Amino acid sequence: MQKGFKEKSFGDRLSEGEKAKQAQRERAHAKSPANDPEFAGRQEARRLAQLARTAREEERRQAKLAALESEAAKKKAAEVARVAELKAEAEAREAERIELARRKKEREAEQKIARDARYAARQSRRK
Repeated sequence: MQKGFKEKSFGDRLSEGEKAKQAQRERAHAKSPANDPEFAGRQEARRLAQLARTAREEERRQAKLAALESEAAKKKAAEVARVAELKAEAEAREAERIELARRKKEREAEQKIARDARYAARQSRRK
């Protein structure tokens, strides 16, 4: 009679699993980049690239802030200029209104003088 298949016990399965895990750890450790002589150089290159990237990002951020500040200053200057222009226009309109009022009074005074002269002439003809 043939012997049947012997099933592994729980302890056997645990020990085989542990051996497999250990073998896998050893393979991973052998492939570890820390064991590679060029690893430190690559890490340093990555660190320098990250520093350069950070510096460029900061530079772009500063440039963007400067552009925003410049734009705000331009807007403020344009607003101040517009307000000054509006004020100057208002002052010019006021000066023109005053000048028109002065001319009107002069014209009225001239008309009154002419009217009085006509009245005086009329009165002198009657006498």
